Amino acid sequence: MWQEQDNRLTRTFIFKNFSEAFSFMTRVAMLAEQHEHHPNWSNVWNTVKIELTTHDAGNTITQKDRDLAAAIDKLFN
Repeated sequence: MWQEQDNRLTRTFIFKNFSEAFSFMTRVAMLAEQHEHHPNWSNVWNTVKIELTTHDAGNTITQKDRDLAAAIDKLFN
């Protein structure tokens, strides 16, 4: 589940291994390009942490963040 923290939507995704995590990140990257909205994220082995915030809106959560989060969820599920 996405959580709201410090004006960011955050979520951690866990995979079986690095390859699955990296594949997910690649799909998210393509999705972010389509949405013209890019995440802050990190990857360590099988874990991908994503933070969404809208810089143009003063680093707050906007509908762009919620829309991208929903699209990312569809990739994961």
